[in-house]
Amino acid sequence: MDSLTQIVLGAACGEAVLGKKIGNKALLFGAIGGTIPDLDVLVGSWIYGNEIDAMLFHRGFMHSIFFSVVAAFGFGWLVYKLYNSGKRQSTTTQKDWIMLFFWSLFTHPILDAFTPYGTQLFAPFTNYRVALNNIAVADPAYTLPFLICMVVVMFFKRVSKKRRLWLKLGIGISSVYLLFTLGNKLYVNSIFKKSLMAANINAFRYSTQPAIFNNILWYAIAETETAYYVADYSLFDTQKRFLNFREIPKMRDLQPSEYSDIKALAWFSNGYYSVYAINDNEYRYNDLRYPLLDPEDPDSSVFSLLLYEDDNRLNMKPFEPKFDRFDAVLVSLWERIKGV
Repeated sequence: MDSLTQIVLGAACGEAVLGKKIGNKALLFGAIGGTIPDLDVLVGSWIYGNEIDAMLFHRGFMHSIFFSVVAAFGFGWLVYKLYNSGKRQSTTTQKDWIMLFFWSLFTHPILDAFTPYGTQLFAPFTNYRVALNNIAVADPAYTLPFLICMVVVMFFKRVSKKRRLWLKLGIGISSVYLLFTLGNKLYVNSIFKKSLMAANINAFRYSTQPAIFNNILWYAIAETETAYYVADYSLFDTQKRFLNFREIPKMRDLQPSEYSDIKALAWFSNGYYSVYAINDNEYRYNDLRYPLLDPEDPDSSVFSLLLYEDDNRLNMKPFEPKFDRFDAVLVSLWERIKGV
Protein backbone atom coordinates (compact mmCIF):
# COMPACT_ATOMS: atom_id res chain seq x y z
CA MET A 1 0.00 0.00 0.00
CA ASP A 2 1.02 3.65 0.06
CA SER A 3 4.03 4.75 2.12
CA LEU A 4 2.02 6.49 4.84
CA THR A 5 -0.01 3.34 5.52
CA GLN A 6 3.13 1.22 5.76
CA ILE A 7 4.72 3.74 8.13
CA VAL A 8 1.66 3.60 10.40
CA LEU A 9 1.57 -0.21 10.35
CA GLY A 10 5.30 -0.42 11.02
CA ALA A 11 4.97 2.04 13.90
CA ALA A 12 2.22 -0.12 15.41
CA CYS A 13 4.49 -3.17 15.18
CA GLY A 14 7.28 -1.24 16.90
CA GLU A 15 4.94 -0.18 19.68
CA ALA A 16 3.63 -3.72 20.15
CA VAL A 17 7.15 -5.12 20.56
CA LEU A 18 9.12 -2.41 22.37
CA GLY A 19 6.67 0.32 23.35
CA LYS A 20 6.73 -0.55 27.06
CA LYS A 21 10.53 -0.43 27.15
CA ILE A 22 11.47 2.57 25.01
CA GLY A 23 8.20 4.46 24.45
CA ASN A 24 7.82 6.59 21.33
CA LYS A 25 11.22 5.50 19.99
CA ALA A 26 9.58 2.14 19.28
CA LEU A 27 7.11 3.89 16.99
CA LEU A 28 9.97 5.56 15.15
CA PHE A 29 12.02 2.41 14.64
CA GLY A 30 8.93 0.45 13.65
CA ALA A 31 8.08 3.12 11.07
CA ILE A 32 11.61 2.84 9.68
CA GLY A 33 11.26 -0.93 9.46
CA GLY A 34 7.92 -0.56 7.70
CA THR A 35 9.52 1.71 5.10
CA ILE A 36 12.51 -0.48 4.24
CA PRO A 37 10.82 -2.84 1.71
CA ASP A 38 9.70 0.11 -0.44
CA LEU A 39 13.31 1.23 -0.76
CA ASP A 40 13.50 -1.41 -3.51
CA VAL A 41 12.40 1.42 -5.82
CA LEU A 42 15.76 3.09 -5.19
CA VAL A 43 17.72 -0.16 -5.08
CA GLY A 44 16.24 -1.23 -8.42
CA SER A 45 17.28 2.04 -10.05
CA TRP A 46 20.83 1.56 -8.71
CA ILE A 47 21.11 -2.05 -9.85
CA TYR A 48 19.54 -1.78 -13.30
CA GLY A 49 20.20 0.56 -16.17
CA ASN A 50 16.94 -0.48 -17.81
CA GLU A 51 13.75 1.14 -16.47
CA ILE A 52 11.63 -1.96 -17.10
CA ASP A 53 13.98 -4.10 -15.01
CA ALA A 54 13.95 -1.49 -12.24
CA MET A 55 10.14 -1.35 -12.20
CA LEU A 56 9.81 -5.13 -12.08
CA PHE A 57 12.24 -5.26 -9.15
CA HIS A 58 9.68 -3.40 -7.02
CA ARG A 59 7.65 -5.70 -4.77
CA GLY A 60 10.06 -8.50 -5.53
CA PHE A 61 12.78 -9.88 -3.27
CA MET A 62 12.68 -7.01 -0.76
CA HIS A 63 8.95 -7.68 -0.31
CA SER A 64 9.40 -11.39 0.35
CA ILE A 65 9.00 -13.41 3.54
CA PHE A 66 12.59 -14.58 3.12
CA PHE A 67 13.89 -11.01 3.10
CA SER A 68 11.77 -10.18 6.17
CA VAL A 69 13.48 -12.95 8.14
CA VAL A 70 17.05 -12.32 6.96
CA ALA A 71 16.82 -8.51 7.19
CA ALA A 72 15.26 -8.70 10.66
CA PHE A 73 18.37 -10.43 11.99
CA GLY A 74 20.65 -7.95 10.22
CA PHE A 75 18.88 -4.76 11.22
CA GLY A 76 18.06 -6.14 14.68
CA TRP A 77 21.71 -6.90 15.40
CA LEU A 78 22.91 -3.55 14.03
CA VAL A 79 20.40 -1.35 15.89
CA TYR A 80 20.92 -3.31 19.11
CA LYS A 81 24.65 -2.62 18.93
CA LEU A 82 24.09 1.07 18.26
CA TYR A 83 21.22 1.63 20.70
CA ASN A 84 22.16 -0.52 23.67
CA SER A 85 25.03 1.60 25.01
CA GLY A 86 25.68 4.23 27.65
CA LYS A 87 22.62 4.98 29.79
CA ARG A 88 20.54 2.67 27.60
CA GLN A 89 22.73 -0.35 28.45
CA SER A 90 20.58 -3.43 29.15
CA THR A 91 17.29 -1.60 28.54
CA THR A 92 16.61 -3.78 25.51
CA THR A 93 17.80 -7.12 24.15
CA GLN A 94 18.94 -8.16 20.72
CA LYS A 95 15.87 -10.41 20.50
CA ASP A 96 13.65 -7.33 21.07
CA TRP A 97 15.15 -5.57 18.07
CA ILE A 98 15.03 -8.64 15.84
CA MET A 99 11.34 -9.07 16.64
CA LEU A 100 10.63 -5.37 16.06
CA PHE A 101 12.19 -5.44 12.61
CA PHE A 102 10.71 -8.81 11.74
CA TRP A 103 7.13 -7.73 12.38
CA SER A 104 7.53 -4.31 10.75
CA LEU A 105 9.19 -5.90 7.69
CA PHE A 106 6.90 -8.93 7.50
CA THR A 107 3.58 -7.09 7.78
CA HIS A 108 4.55 -4.73 4.96
CA PRO A 109 4.45 -7.30 2.10
CA ILE A 110 1.54 -9.14 3.72
CA LEU A 111 -0.57 -5.97 3.57
CA ASP A 112 0.66 -5.25 0.03
CA ALA A 113 -0.53 -8.70 -1.03
CA PHE A 114 -4.14 -7.58 -0.52
CA THR A 115 -3.76 -4.92 -3.23
CA PRO A 116 -4.06 -5.32 -7.03
CA TYR A 117 -0.37 -4.59 -7.62
CA GLY A 118 0.63 -7.90 -6.07
CA THR A 119 3.67 -9.00 -4.11
CA GLN A 120 6.27 -11.71 -4.66
CA LEU A 121 5.94 -13.11 -1.15
CA PHE A 122 7.91 -16.27 -1.91
CA ALA A 123 10.87 -14.75 -3.78
CA PRO A 124 13.59 -15.75 -4.52
CA PHE A 125 12.18 -19.28 -4.75
CA THR A 126 9.37 -18.29 -7.13
CA ASN A 127 8.22 -15.09 -8.84
CA TYR A 128 4.54 -15.84 -8.17
CA ARG A 129 2.73 -12.62 -7.33
CA VAL A 130 0.15 -12.79 -4.55
CA ALA A 131 -2.59 -10.24 -5.29
CA LEU A 132 -5.95 -10.63 -3.53
CA ASN A 133 -7.31 -7.41 -5.10
CA ASN A 134 -9.58 -6.50 -2.21
CA ILE A 135 -8.20 -3.10 -1.17
CA ALA A 136 -6.79 -0.17 -3.14
CA VAL A 137 -3.13 0.79 -2.85
CA ALA A 138 -4.34 3.92 -1.02
CA ASP A 139 -7.52 3.77 1.08
CA PRO A 140 -8.12 6.49 3.69
CA ALA A 141 -10.76 4.37 5.44
CA TYR A 142 -8.01 1.94 6.38
CA THR A 143 -5.23 4.41 7.06
CA LEU A 144 -6.75 7.44 8.80
CA PRO A 145 -8.33 5.73 11.87
CA PHE A 146 -5.13 3.73 12.30
CA LEU A 147 -3.02 6.90 12.04
CA ILE A 148 -5.17 8.77 14.58
CA CYS A 149 -4.82 5.92 17.08
CA MET A 150 -1.03 5.86 16.67
CA VAL A 151 -0.83 9.63 17.18
CA VAL A 152 -2.89 9.33 20.38
CA VAL A 153 -0.55 6.57 21.60
CA MET A 154 2.33 9.05 21.57
CA PHE A 155 0.74 11.22 24.27
CA PHE A 156 0.71 8.53 26.96
CA LYS A 157 3.62 7.32 29.07
CA ARG A 158 5.21 4.11 27.87
CA VAL A 159 3.84 2.06 30.81
CA SER A 160 0.30 3.47 30.57
CA LYS A 161 -2.49 0.95 29.97
CA LYS A 162 -4.22 3.56 27.79
CA ARG A 163 -1.27 3.42 25.42
CA ARG A 164 -1.85 -0.30 24.93
CA LEU A 165 -5.59 0.27 24.57
CA TRP A 166 -5.14 2.76 21.69
CA LEU A 167 -2.67 0.41 20.00
CA LYS A 168 -5.20 -2.42 20.10
CA LEU A 169 -7.91 -0.05 18.89
CA GLY A 170 -5.84 1.01 15.86
CA ILE A 171 -4.92 -2.54 14.90
CA GLY A 172 -8.47 -3.73 15.56
CA ILE A 173 -10.26 -1.07 13.47
CA SER A 174 -7.90 -1.49 10.51
CA SER A 175 -8.14 -5.29 10.67
CA VAL A 176 -11.94 -5.26 10.79
CA TYR A 177 -12.00 -2.95 7.78
CA LEU A 178 -9.64 -5.27 5.91
CA LEU A 179 -11.99 -8.17 6.61
CA PHE A 180 -14.87 -6.04 5.31
CA THR A 181 -13.01 -5.48 2.04
CA LEU A 182 -12.50 -9.23 1.65
CA GLY A 183 -16.23 -9.81 2.06
CA ASN A 184 -16.89 -6.96 -0.34
CA LYS A 185 -14.60 -8.60 -2.88
CA LEU A 186 -16.56 -11.86 -2.77
CA TYR A 187 -19.83 -9.96 -3.17
CA VAL A 188 -18.56 -7.93 -6.15
CA ASN A 189 -17.22 -11.08 -7.81
CA SER A 190 -20.66 -12.66 -7.63
CA ILE A 191 -22.23 -9.51 -9.13
CA PHE A 192 -19.70 -9.46 -11.95
CA LYS A 193 -20.23 -13.12 -12.86
CA LYS A 194 -23.98 -12.53 -13.10
CA SER A 195 -23.38 -9.40 -15.15
CA LEU A 196 -21.20 -11.29 -17.64
CA MET A 197 -23.91 -13.89 -18.12
CA ALA A 198 -26.58 -11.21 -18.57
CA ALA A 199 -24.42 -9.45 -21.19
CA ASN A 200 -23.71 -12.73 -23.04
CA ILE A 201 -19.97 -12.29 -22.63
CA ASN A 202 -18.26 -15.66 -22.78
CA ALA A 203 -15.18 -14.88 -20.68
CA PHE A 204 -12.73 -17.55 -19.61
CA ARG A 205 -11.29 -15.42 -16.79
CA TYR A 206 -11.85 -12.10 -15.06
CA SER A 207 -10.50 -9.82 -12.35
CA THR A 208 -12.13 -7.26 -10.04
CA GLN A 209 -10.57 -4.58 -7.86
CA PRO A 210 -11.62 -1.43 -5.98
CA ALA A 211 -10.96 1.98 -7.45
CA ILE A 212 -8.36 4.16 -5.76
CA PHE A 213 -9.14 5.76 -2.35
CA ASN A 214 -12.27 3.67 -1.61
CA ASN A 215 -13.92 0.27 -1.46
CA ILE A 216 -17.30 1.33 -2.84
CA LEU A 217 -16.52 1.73 -6.54
CA TRP A 218 -15.14 -1.37 -8.27
CA TYR A 219 -13.50 -1.93 -11.63
CA ALA A 220 -13.59 -5.26 -13.45
CA ILE A 221 -12.06 -6.77 -16.57
CA ALA A 222 -12.99 -10.00 -18.36
CA GLU A 223 -11.02 -11.75 -21.07
CA THR A 224 -12.40 -13.59 -24.09
CA GLU A 225 -10.53 -15.17 -26.99
CA THR A 226 -10.49 -11.93 -28.99
CA ALA A 227 -10.97 -9.01 -26.60
CA TYR A 228 -11.20 -7.64 -23.08
CA TYR A 229 -14.39 -6.23 -21.57
CA VAL A 230 -14.18 -3.66 -18.78
CA ALA A 231 -16.88 -2.17 -16.58
CA ASP A 232 -17.36 -0.54 -13.19
CA TYR A 233 -19.89 -0.86 -10.41
CA SER A 234 -20.67 1.20 -7.32
CA LEU A 235 -22.30 -0.33 -4.27
CA PHE A 236 -24.68 2.65 -4.48
CA ASP A 237 -25.83 1.83 -8.03
CA THR A 238 -29.58 1.28 -8.23
CA GLN A 239 -29.14 -1.91 -10.27
CA LYS A 240 -27.00 -4.69 -8.87
CA ARG A 241 -25.12 -5.16 -12.12
CA PHE A 242 -22.08 -4.04 -14.07
CA LEU A 243 -23.93 -2.40 -16.96
CA ASN A 244 -21.43 -0.23 -18.84
CA PHE A 245 -19.28 -2.86 -20.56
CA ARG A 246 -16.69 -1.52 -23.01
CA GLU A 247 -14.82 -3.75 -25.41
CA ILE A 248 -11.04 -3.33 -25.69
CA PRO A 249 -9.31 -5.11 -28.59
CA LYS A 250 -6.36 -7.34 -27.81
CA MET A 251 -3.74 -5.17 -29.44
CA ARG A 252 -0.38 -6.93 -29.73
CA ASP A 253 1.80 -4.75 -31.94
CA LEU A 254 4.68 -6.37 -30.07
CA GLN A 255 4.65 -10.06 -29.19
CA PRO A 256 6.31 -11.76 -26.20
CA SER A 257 8.12 -13.94 -28.72
CA GLU A 258 9.78 -10.82 -30.17
CA TYR A 259 10.96 -9.28 -26.91
CA SER A 260 11.47 -10.91 -23.52
CA ASP A 261 10.57 -7.51 -22.04
CA ILE A 262 7.01 -7.85 -23.35
CA LYS A 263 6.84 -11.30 -21.79
CA ALA A 264 8.01 -9.83 -18.48
CA LEU A 265 5.50 -6.97 -18.65
CA ALA A 266 2.72 -9.39 -19.54
CA TRP A 267 3.61 -11.39 -16.43
CA PHE A 268 3.55 -8.17 -14.41
CA SER A 269 0.06 -7.34 -15.76
CA ASN A 270 -1.19 -10.89 -15.24
CA GLY A 271 -1.89 -11.08 -18.98
CA TYR A 272 -4.29 -8.11 -19.02
CA TYR A 273 -2.52 -5.74 -21.40
CA SER A 274 -2.37 -4.15 -24.84
CA VAL A 275 0.54 -2.79 -26.89
CA TYR A 276 0.02 -0.04 -29.48
CA ALA A 277 2.59 1.13 -31.99
CA ILE A 278 3.00 4.92 -31.88
CA ASN A 279 5.77 5.17 -34.49
CA ASP A 280 8.66 3.05 -35.75
CA ASN A 281 10.47 3.12 -32.41
CA GLU A 282 7.85 3.84 -29.74
CA TYR A 283 5.00 1.79 -28.30
CA ARG A 284 2.28 2.39 -25.75
CA TYR A 285 1.89 -0.42 -23.23
CA ASN A 286 -1.37 -0.34 -21.26
CA ASP A 287 -1.77 -2.38 -18.08
CA LEU A 288 -5.50 -3.11 -18.25
CA ARG A 289 -5.78 -4.30 -14.66
CA TYR A 290 -6.38 -0.65 -13.85
CA PRO A 291 -9.33 1.57 -14.89
CA LEU A 292 -9.63 3.68 -18.02
CA LEU A 293 -9.61 7.44 -17.51
CA ASP A 294 -11.88 7.87 -20.52
CA PRO A 295 -14.48 5.08 -20.90
CA GLU A 296 -14.67 5.78 -24.62
CA ASP A 297 -10.92 5.60 -25.18
CA PRO A 298 -9.34 2.13 -24.83
CA ASP A 299 -5.90 3.76 -24.84
CA SER A 300 -6.56 5.83 -21.68
CA SER A 301 -5.38 3.30 -19.10
CA VAL A 302 -4.27 4.79 -15.79
CA PHE A 303 -1.15 2.61 -15.82
CA SER A 304 0.28 3.35 -19.26
CA LEU A 305 3.95 2.96 -20.20
CA LEU A 306 5.82 4.47 -23.13
CA LEU A 307 8.25 1.87 -24.49
CA TYR A 308 11.06 2.34 -26.99
CA GLU A 309 13.72 0.13 -28.58
CA ASP A 310 17.06 0.41 -26.85
CA ASP A 311 20.15 -1.71 -27.62
CA ASN A 312 18.30 -4.77 -28.98
CA ARG A 313 15.69 -4.76 -26.25
CA LEU A 314 12.97 -2.50 -24.87
CA ASN A 315 13.23 0.28 -22.34
CA MET A 316 10.63 2.68 -21.01
CA LYS A 317 10.40 6.35 -20.25
CA PRO A 318 9.66 7.39 -16.64
CA PHE A 319 6.04 6.68 -15.73
CA GLU A 320 3.81 9.75 -15.74
CA PRO A 321 0.10 9.73 -14.79
CA LYS A 322 -2.12 10.37 -17.81
CA PHE A 323 -4.07 13.28 -16.38
CA ASP A 324 -3.39 16.99 -16.01
CA ARG A 325 -5.66 17.88 -13.10
CA PHE A 326 -5.79 15.61 -10.07
CA ASP A 327 -8.76 17.51 -8.62
CA ALA A 328 -10.81 16.75 -11.75
CA VAL A 329 -10.01 13.05 -11.38
CA LEU A 330 -11.19 13.13 -7.75
CA VAL A 331 -14.44 14.89 -8.69
CA SER A 332 -15.11 12.33 -11.41
CA LEU A 333 -14.35 9.50 -9.01
CA TRP A 334 -16.69 10.92 -6.37
CA GLU A 335 -19.53 11.35 -8.86
CA ARG A 336 -19.21 7.73 -9.96
CA ILE A 337 -19.00 6.46 -6.37
CA LYS A 338 -22.39 8.06 -5.63
CA GLY A 339 -23.95 5.62 -8.09
CA VAL A 340 -26.25 5.74 -11.09
